[in-house]
Parts: sequence; C-alpha cells; structure tokens
Amino acid sequence: MKKALLASAALLAFSAGAYAQSSVTLYGRLDAGLKYMNGVPTGPAGAPATGTSHRFRAESGDWGTSLWGMKGAEDLGGGYRAVFQLEGSFNTMTGAGPGGGLFNRWATVGIASNNYGTLLLGRELYIANQVWDFDPFGQSNWSSASLVHGRNWPQSSNNISYQSPKIAGFDFYGQYTLSNATNWNGNGTTAQGREGGGAITYTSPLFQIRGMYDEIRNPANGTLGGVYNPVDGGVPVNNGNGVYAYSREYTAMFNLFLGQFKVQGTYQAIRSSGMIGQLPGQPTTLDHEWGGVTWQTTPATALIAAVYHVNGNNGAGNATIYTVGGSYNLSKRTLLDLQVATVQNSKTANYGLNANNYGSAASTDNPFPGHSQTGVYAGIQHSF
Repeated sequence: MKKALLASAALLAFSAGAYAQSSVTLYGRLDAGLKYMNGVPTGPAGAPATGTSHRFRAESGDWGTSLWGMKGAEDLGGGYRAVFQLEGSFNTMTGAGPGGGLFNRWATVGIASNNYGTLLLGRELYIANQVWDFDPFGQSNWSSASLVHGRNWPQSSNNISYQSPKIAGFDFYGQYTLSNATNWNGNGTTAQGREGGGAITYTSPLFQIRGMYDEIRNPANGTLGGVYNPVDGGVPVNNGNGVYAYSREYTAMFNLFLGQFKVQGTYQAIRSSGMIGQLPGQPTTLDHEWGGVTWQTTPATALIAAVYHVNGNNGAGNATIYTVGGSYNLSKRTLLDLQVATVQNSKTANYGLNANNYGSAASTDNPFPGHSQTGVYAGIQHSF
C-alpha cells in the first residue's frame, strides 16, 4: 500500500512538472472604426462606372487586422522547444470569419532553440509582410500595400521557414513555399505557385536596416506574370494582377531611432516577366518607395506623417499617397487611432487608397485615371 502511494505521488509530481514545462496562450486584437472616402466610382450594377461619389461606412481592420489566435510551447530539454501557432482574421463589425479557412493567417508547428533559431512548417504570413516594422503606418489599410494592390501583405501555405538567432546584431529569415503541383513552379493543378525569399536584418541602438528578396509564382503556369484570356467580344476572363501578384521583389529598408523620433524609409523594385495577353497600360515593372516620421510626443501619444510613391512602366503612370495620423493609448491594450490620406494619380494611373485589385473603376473602388481620392479613418483597437 505504501509503495502504491509513493508511486502515485511520483506520477503526480512528474505530471505536474511536465505540465509546468508547457504553455498555451490565447491572444487577439479587435479593430473597428468609421471611414469616409471620396472619388468612389458609381454606376448601374454590372455596367461600367459612369460617375463618382463618396462613401461613409463602418469598417474593421483599417488600423490593424482584427484577429484571434493561440500559440504555445513545450520544453523538450537541451534548450529545445516544440512550438505552434494558430491565427485567423475576422471582421469586428459583422463577426464574420475569413474566407480562407479558420486559421487563414497562421497554422504552424516546429522546433525552436535560443542558440540555433526556429524552424516552422505550415501556413504563415508571406515574407513580404516583413515591411511591417519599416512602414510608418505599420501596414494600415492606407500605406505600404495600397500602391502595389496588396503585393506586400499576402499569406502562403505549404511553408518551410527558418528564423535565425541574432548574432552580432544580424539575423536571417528565410521562407520557402511549395506549389504542391506536379510542376515545381505550378501548372494550374493547385491553388498556389512556388513562393519564397530571404531577409537579412542588422539592428543597433541607433538604426536598423533590412534587405529582402522574394518571389511569387503564378499557380496557373509557374511564371512571374499574369494571364489575360479574352473571350468573345474581348471580355477578360482573368487578367490576373500581373506584377502586383506574380513577381520578384527586391527591398531595402531602414529605421533610424532619434530619441522621440523614428525616421523610416524603403525602396522596392518589383519585376515580372510580363503578361500572357498583355493589357494596355498594365505594368510589368514597378518602383515603389516610401518614407515617414513618427514622433512619440508622450508615452501614450504618437504622431505620424508619411509619403508613399509608385511608378509603373508600359504607360501605367505614377501615384503618390500623402498621409498623416497618429494614435493615443488609453491603456497598454487599448488605443484610439486616426488617419487622413489622399492619393494623387498621374494622367494614366488610377491607384486608390485601398489595396484593391488591379483594374478599372468599373470593377474596383479605384478612382478614374488621373483622378485623386481622399479619405479619413478614426477607430479604436483593443488587444488581449
């Protein structure tokens, strides 16, 4: 009897110790606000836009994506941990979940070590999202993704990724995404073409710099370009997003830390191999740059000003977003935010404030070519 009691006590102690070495954290963020935007095309449903109007509506995720998730780690001994993360986005205003699955942003499992880094398998935010901490507005809805039609914020499946530890101020991140098709780059049999890239970052107390390369292949044919298939009457079945979706991206970024001020700048060269059935005015190369300043006036208050610019070839023209805004922290978890922005288009360009798909005013919220668009957004965000 005594031996049985001792054995039970030992088993309980072992179980308690094992439990103490594991952890699971539930987290999330809710973002909601009100948005006004002018220069929005209008017209009969299914017909080309004939005029413009303004729009005032409730919005979710303009300052930051509304999301929820869970992550955890188990101590494996010897400095190694098993880690996982599950994360999905949703609309705070409607409660609706994502269309790409419950965990559309993250679904990863892997091994982590303080000495050797972290290796993950699964679905992740694509490496192009690493512009986030070099964007003055942190990839808000009107910022680094707007003038490249969302090229900087996709997710990707079938990932193998590695994050190195920091050594002498340097760290490396690499991501490789399988197409899962019978052709390595993609051949129309799967929803995703081959993707991947790498980023090297150097961080010091005064500044931070990052160089990044990435590419996204078209799942239809494995190329770095889009497909335009006209049918009877020349109506496009699919013009793809061309360079905005399937391309190579070369990025150089910096952060400069000057007391209460943070100065940021980025240059991106985005290159494709063209389009099959090229649309007039659709670019095959883009030069995208931005810069801005954040002034942390108090521990709770930040004021931000930034400029974003893009220039495309093939007669696509150029556009510039001028924007100011800021945030005020009511607490460590809750903030109020405000952003005012305008996009100015050259004669042939029709970029909008939102990161809409490439296309005419007939099928998107993008303004008419040569026209501007102005908006203001104010909201509240809570993290847990």
